[in-house]
Amino acid sequence: MALPVLMTAMKRNASSQDGAQGLLGALNSSKHDGSILDNLSNLFSGRVDEHVINDGSKILGHVLGSKRSRVEHTLGAKSGMDYGAVAQILKVAAPILMGLLAKKKNQTNVDTPTGLESMLDGLLGGNTPRQEQSFLESILDADNDGSVIDDVAGMVLGGDKKKGGDIGGMLGGLFGK
Repeated sequence: MALPVLMTAMKRNASSQDGAQGLLGALNSSKHDGSILDNLSNLFSGRVDEHVINDGSKILGHVLGSKRSRVEHTLGAKSGMDYGAVAQILKVAAPILMGLLAKKKNQTNVDTPTGLESMLDGLLGGNTPRQEQSFLESILDADNDGSVIDDVAGMVLGGDKKKGGDIGGMLGGLFGK
């Protein structure tokens, strides 16, 4: 649920020339080069590094802007979670999403705003009920229960339910590592 919301917001931002150039610039930076995915199993097995949380907060501020609080409250209501927990989950999901986008951008040699928009369209996968869970969300669903919220919550809030399993290997396979 959280990742499609972020993807949709990024796609909306990328629909303008300036927004697309900004996202391409961020995806080309060493900060968002996809290396976060190399250590994803550690994120699922314990507390998240404060740098990831701070980066996620900045990404959310840029992508969601003044709608951030409303999005957090709405996702909290839909998931049955406290909006504060949802806010923390989004802060972790945003850098992971940027890493996934950077890997995909590099794989497909996307370097134009039009290419970026097409890539985002493809990753969103449409709006049919069958496609409700996006490609990216299915990758992060460590226990295959159809929801990434509990998996990312385990990363952010701790707990031994989420151990990461084969997430790193699955991502590596998808992105040629």
